[in-house]
Formats: sequence, C-alpha cells, structure tokens
Amino acid sequence: MSASAVHSLWTSAVDPIAKIDAPKIEYAQLAPTLIVVGAAILGILIEGFVPRRSRYHAQLFVASVALVAAFAAVVALAADGYGTTKAGIAAMGAIAVDGPALFLQGTILLTALVGLFTFAERRLDPQAHGNRVDSFAAQASSVPGSDGEKKAVKAGFTTTEVFPLLLFAVAGMLVFPAANDLLTLFVALEVLSLPLYLLCALARRKRLISQEAAVKYFLLGSFASAFLLFGIALLYGYAGSMSYATIAQVVDGTIAEVDPALVNTMGNDVLLLVGAGLLIMGLLFKVGAVPFHMWTPDVYQGAPTPVTGLMAAATKVAAFGALLRVLYVLLPGLRWDWRPVMWAVAIVTMLGGAIIAITQTDIKRLLAYSAISHAGFILAGVIATTPEGISSVLFYLAAYSFVTIGAFAVVTLVRDAGGEATHLSKWAGLGRRSPLVAAVFAVFLLAFAGIPLTSGFAGKFAVFKAAAEGGAVPLVVVGVIASAIAAFFYIRVIVLMFFSEPKPEGPTVAVPSPLTMMAIGMGVAVTVVLGVAPQYFLELAGDAGVFVR
Repeated sequence: MSASAVHSLWTSAVDPIAKIDAPKIEYAQLAPTLIVVGAAILGILIEGFVPRRSRYHAQLFVASVALVAAFAAVVALAADGYGTTKAGIAAMGAIAVDGPALFLQGTILLTALVGLFTFAERRLDPQAHGNRVDSFAAQASSVPGSDGEKKAVKAGFTTTEVFPLLLFAVAGMLVFPAANDLLTLFVALEVLSLPLYLLCALARRKRLISQEAAVKYFLLGSFASAFLLFGIALLYGYAGSMSYATIAQVVDGTIAEVDPALVNTMGNDVLLLVGAGLLIMGLLFKVGAVPFHMWTPDVYQGAPTPVTGLMAAATKVAAFGALLRVLYVLLPGLRWDWRPVMWAVAIVTMLGGAIIAITQTDIKRLLAYSAISHAGFILAGVIATTPEGISSVLFYLAAYSFVTIGAFAVVTLVRDAGGEATHLSKWAGLGRRSPLVAAVFAVFLLAFAGIPLTSGFAGKFAVFKAAAEGGAVPLVVVGVIASAIAAFFYIRVIVLMFFSEPKPEGPTVAVPSPLTMMAIGMGVAVTVVLGVAPQYFLELAGDAGVFVR
C-alpha cells in the first residue's frame, strides 16, 4: 500500500477538527466563583510586583472587594430565579446552580468576609520594632527561633500571602457544595484544603504547635482525600460515569440505555456500596464527624485563631453542602443503606463531642469538641430525607457559622505575655475585668447551647423538628440529651467569667481595630436576629431547599 493511501486512511479515520467540541461555559452563572479566583490570582501578582510596604493594604482591598462582589453576584443570580425556576446544570454538567448551592455560597462568602477582617487585624499584639504585627509569622519559610526569623521580625515583614490563600480556599468552598460530578467534587476538595494546610502552619506565636497542627491536618486530610478518590474510582467503575444524575439513574435502575461494556459491573452492588461508603467517609472527615474527628481539636488549637475561625465556619458549611448533594442527588436510591450508618455516626458524634468537651481545659479545644457535637446535630437534619431536612440544615449552617467566627474573634482578644491566653483558668473573672467582651462571649456560648432567643435555638429546633417528622424520633431524644450535656460546659465557662475572682496576674483584653469589632458585631447581630425573628430566614432556606437533578 502506498504512503499516500495510508495517509488518506489515517485522515479519514480521525477527523481532528470534527471531533473536539468547544466547551460551553455559562460564565454569568459561575460569576461568584470566577470573581474569587480572579482576585486570588491578582493577589499573587500583588505579592510579586507591589512594594512590600504597600502589599497589606492592596491585598486587603482586593480581597474585600472580591468577596463583596461575589456575594452580590450570588444575590443577583438568586433574584433572577436561578435558585428556583431557572435552576439548572452549568459548565457542561460539572456545576449545579440551584437553591442550596446559592444559599450555601452566599453563607460561605459572608463568613469569609468576616473571617477576612480577623485575618487583617494588626492591633492586638504590641508593636515589634515600631511595626504593627498580625497573627501570622513574619517569614513563614524561616525556622522558628532562627536568626532569619528574628531579622524578619526586626525588618517588620508581614506574611501578606495569607490573603490570596484565603481566596483560593474560598473558591474551592464555593465549588464544593455545587459540584455535580465526582471529578469536580474532588478538585474542589483539593482547592479548598491545600491553602488551609498552609494557613494552619503560619502562627506568629507558638510556631512549633502551629506547624505540628498543619502536618497532622495535611496527613489526615490526605488520607481522607485518598478514601474519597478511591470511592470515586469504584463508583465510576460501577456506573461508567462521573455525573451525579447518571449514577443515580444506574442505582435506581431507571437508566435508558446501558453500555454493553458495563452490563457486568452495573449489577455488582459491592462496587456501589464500598464506593459510596468511601465517598461518604471522605466527606465526613471534612465535616469533623466521629470517628473521623481526631484532627479537629489539635488543628483548631494549633492553627492561628483567625484561620481556626474560618475553618470552623466556612469549611463546615461547604462540607455539609457537598454531603447533602451526594446523599440527596447521587445516592437517593441507597437511602435504606446509608440512613442506618448515618444514624450511628450522628449519635456518636453528638454524644462524643459533648462528653469529651467537659474534660477540656483549653478554650480552643473546647470550641473544637463543641464543633464536633454540632456536626452531629446537623447530621440529624441530613438524616430526615425530606425537603424540611434540607432547609433546616441550610438554616443551621448559616446560624452556626456566624456564631463560630464571632466566638473565635473574641478568643483573639484575651491575651497575656505569651500571646493569646487560651487556658480556661486564665478566663476566670473576665466579666469583672472586661464586662463587654465577657458578655459578648456569653451570648455566643448561649447560642451554642441552644438557649431560646438565640440563633442556636432556632437552628436546633428546626433540625430536630425535621428529624422527628422524618421518623428519627430516637435520634432527637439523643440530640436533646447531648444538648443538655453541652449546656453544662458552656454555662461553666460563663460562671467562670462572671462569678470567679480575677487573678492579679491574669490576662488583659486587647483593644481591637474596627475590623475585629465589625467581625464580632456581625456575629452578635446575626445571632440575635436569627434567634428573635428567624421566620424570614427559615422561609428563605425553605425556598432554597430544592436540589436540581
């Protein structure tokens, strides 16, 4: 056969121009995420080209404008009906634009904005060599205690890279609850996790504990990502697709045409059950549910407190959003298999978090175990498998995220010579030394405990009501018992602050800049408003509680 004949065969067999379709991307519907990613890239350019003395203000300006603009884009999409009538799938099936996605994205952006204010705080520590300092290491690459670190502190360096890292993490969080195929889910998980691993290691004080926390988080997070990826591989082997809708149809047996190559695997329930189990395991790690919670107290304690606040609030919102979508859109046909498992996880998470919190002597570890028990309460709403279950979880996440970030902002204010005074004994008598700060912290603790007229009560009531209507009454009973146990250690801290004698060598309360005041003020405002008048926000969550399939 001549060379020209071979060439003609080759060109006719593969027409390179006809085969590749240009991707169809709905940029307007993806605007919130694109704005945040664009600002993060701009932040990297600022690090490279703007003089060091101007970087802090430039980064803070870019990050705040981006988060506000992205929130405005979410509101515009919701007002245009993308949360209800126009809900659909964007980016060639990769991203869902629907009520839960927009509600959770709005919550993440607002909590990230409040978190940004705590990141930017520079008035809490005394000035070093005439320069204002923030919560982050002067030069992250230098060994703790080395000459390089001392020189960086003396020169007044600041790690302004934390702002683009925050934006990249937020971009991952925005995609995570909206992901509509398994590959997008995994990419979003990595994009939100990797910046957080770095941010955890950047504490200015107690750097060795901070670096240890980051290594623990990175190693355990990598294991969880591996479980998730292995689960994705098994589900792809089972259904021959990464798309949530296609896998759900294969699970239900309603798929229209079956690929002959997949006939054998589609009947293999082992692939399905093990794959789904590994996938859910990876998500429960991010949520911080027992028994995948071991990283939470160590990381919360070691990370810089502004980073802890951001992780405790925004990451939990994103992870629960992704878990809801996986259970309600991807695996509704496996409900009878995953519900009993989630029952067990919810019970041990509620009780485990509440009981172990009683023994804690460090305020950040106490809030970490509190976060674990709250994950159990939210799981009660997830188990309801009703529209009320979805909307109650959305409301609880919105209420919980602001209380959490406000509480961690207060923790940054109580300081002694070694930086933040996180040991509980040092908080004794704080109510007499600084009544306003103690009163604000007491409001947050009462909200965590679920006392009426706080957002915590409205959230817990909505979640437990949905669970009871969904047939999970025993779970609600356990939840109420766990809440009673949890109330003990929250009220113990309030008693310690207001009814103990202040020690003469006790900590001082730093006077923050308007940035931290705004963060704490927003936390208090949301806590009170959602507690006193929750109806509008419950209806908003109810309207947003329908997944597009």
